[in-house]
Parts: sequence; C-alpha cells; structure tokens
Amino acid sequence: MTDSALWISSLTAGTAVLASWVTSRGTARAAQIQAHTAERTQRAVRVSEARRTAYVSLIEQAHKMAELYWKVSDIHAAAAPRSEQLPALKEVRAGLREEYPKLRHFIWVITLEGPDEVAEAAENLRLSTRPPYRALEAAITGDPTALSSFDQYYDPFWLSLTDFVTRARSAVHGL
Repeated sequence: MTDSALWISSLTAGTAVLASWVTSRGTARAAQIQAHTAERTQRAVRVSEARRTAYVSLIEQAHKMAELYWKVSDIHAAAAPRSEQLPALKEVRAGLREEYPKLRHFIWVITLEGPDEVAEAAENLRLSTRPPYRALEAAITGDPTALSSFDQYYDPFWLSLTDFVTRARSAVHGL
C-alpha cells in the first residue's frame, strides 16, 4: 500500500509540475500576444496622429496661400493704376515666398508619412501653386494681361486642395 501511495503521490506531483509548466507557457504566450497587439495598436494610433497632424498642417498652409491669392484678385479688382498695384503685388509675392517653403515642408512630411495616394495629392497641390505664382510674376514684370489670367489659376489650385482633403480624409478614416 505504501508503494501505491508513493506512486500516486509522485504521479500527482508530476502532473502538478507539468500542469504548472503548461499554464506558465500559456500565460507567457498570452502575455506576449497581448503585448504585441498593444504595440501594433499604439503604432497605428501614432501613425494616424502623425498623418492627421501633417494633413491638417498642409491644409492650413494652403489656406494661407489662398488668402494671398485672394489679395491678388482684390488688387486686380480695385482697378488702381499700375503704380499703386505694383507695391501691393510685390508684397503679396514676398508673402508667397515666405509661405511656400512651409507648404513644401508639410508636403515632404506627408510624402514620408504616406500613404502614396495622399502624397500624390499633396504634390499635385504643390504643382498647382506654380501657375498663379507665374502669373503674379508676369504682372509684376509688366504683362498687362497677367492679372486677368491670374483668376483662372485659382480654381485648379482650389480643386487640388479639395482633392487632397478628400484623399486625406479617406486615409485618416480608413475609407
């Protein structure tokens, strides 16, 4: 009887050790899975926040440039003599030169943060700033038709901004 009690107690002890080992392995694996999942979730949140910040910054910067474009249209609409328009146009040009590098910076950040469709829309927005700037330059250098043609370049700029916003919204909300 003593032999069977020893045998049963050894078997029970062995089973307990094995169960403890299996449980600890399972617990460790579950903790590892939970940590990995939490890490992926936190990374997704960080990426989403970084993208959203970059997108909003670009939109705000584009609006600052749009305000300067509106000033050009206002200067043209005032129909003042060229001698009065020229200093105002040069002031707008200086403002655009100050704001453009910021726009460019935000586009580089978006190119880094992605996704590609949003980066492409951001680059299209940047490219849409060229025609109005060239028209402004032409007006400053004396082209009499430049201000009249300036307004036709505003709509493509605005449409490229709208396209960017649409793509950015899809990227942020995962649509």
